Amino acid sequence: MNYFEIKKNFLEFFEKRGHKIIPSSSLIPQNDPSVLLTTAGMQQFKEYFLRKKIPEQDFGTQRVTSCQKCFRTTDIEEVGDERHLTFFEMLGNFSFGPVKSDDPSDFSTGGYFKRASIYWAFEFLTQHMDLKIDYVTYFGGDSEIPEDLESFNILKELNLPIKSSGREDNFWGPTGNEGPCGPTVEFYINGLEVWNLVFNEYYKYPDGSLKKLEFPGVDTGMGYERLLMVLEKKENVFETSAFDTIYKILKPFIPQEYINFKRDQRIILDHLRAIVFLISDGVLPSNILRGYVLRRILRRLFLKLKQLNVPKKSYNILIQKTCEFYSKSWPEVENYKKVIEVFEEELDKFNLILERGIRLFNKNIDDFKNKEKRARKAFDLFSTYGFPLELTKELLKSNDILWEKEDEDEFLKLFEEHKKISKKLFDDEVE
Repeated sequence: MNYFEIKKNFLEFFEKRGHKIIPSSSLIPQNDPSVLLTTAGMQQFKEYFLRKKIPEQDFGTQRVTSCQKCFRTTDIEEVGDERHLTFFEMLGNFSFGPVKSDDPSDFSTGGYFKRASIYWAFEFLTQHMDLKIDYVTYFGGDSEIPEDLESFNILKELNLPIKSSGREDNFWGPTGNEGPCGPTVEFYINGLEVWNLVFNEYYKYPDGSLKKLEFPGVDTGMGYERLLMVLEKKENVFETSAFDTIYKILKPFIPQEYINFKRDQRIILDHLRAIVFLISDGVLPSNILRGYVLRRILRRLFLKLKQLNVPKKSYNILIQKTCEFYSKSWPEVENYKKVIEVFEEELDKFNLILERGIRLFNKNIDDFKNKEKRARKAFDLFSTYGFPLELTKELLKSNDILWEKEDEDEFLKLFEEHKKISKKLFDDEVE
């Protein structure tokens, strides 16, 4: 099975168990101001968990499954390692209360809970994907929420190695600052967390307080690229069939002297895919909110293409082929001309900023090596020449110069002073 077939296998597995396959929602959240972009598969179902909407009326079942497009800004700086991504796909199965049967052999359309969820996850991974589970973690409780003994006992029935974790690792949610949340069970394969089963038993309010939900629900999420990584026995997500086709197109355009710059190549692959999906869902570059996120990764992509000396004549080819590949699974990204138009317009705007910023960085590299001057120099590039801090960080990293917490604090201090003087409002994303 390849990139296209495995997700089909997952969705059909749950369809046979009474679930309706629901299309992914947009990366632009609908009626959910608590988040900038869609970060999880459950976001489009929030109101069903609260029974503000009735799943039986809209779906004909309390069980649904999906492959959701997701984007997380918190991982932008981590992209380039073995597993972090900005845009990613999330496989999930969901049950909206009340619970009618928790028997994993019950393939009807009623709500289920922990037993069915855990048994089906175990069955899919071990029997359908032929994977060996290393261990499973569950919520061990804390001073506010009791230990999840129900999940622990179910896992014991399956003779799985079990580890207990606290709220930081085994309690998920909500998306944004308010919503359904609960204890989790997480499946690890080859040392990698692959599948997270969330049992929504609580509602978290903006002040941090928790209240028991009247109807508990199930919200599971399995990072598709991570699943591919363990299935295809790859060392990182960028070697999987989710990226392999695009990498084969990119590789001939990379000069031989840069062929071993793996981190930079991974950033290009991730950001190429991310801009295709963001633009296709209607996000346009700007200096605020989600438009700033797109501009930020576009500019980081421009920098990496330039640093690896990837010829400009290849840019449109890379975008077109990226759109063509993913459109086989996501038809909405088929219009590569729209993506190219936005890409070229933003590239023209940024070329002067990029070239000037790199030139000034190289000219003042001794000052950037000086801990006393580093933050001030980075801020001068930003405030005077419009060169984003994240690109300065990339240049620092490329020159083995560490950007420390003290540098970040000093930069933010200078930034706040600058805002007061100029009386201009900048979105928090700039920070």
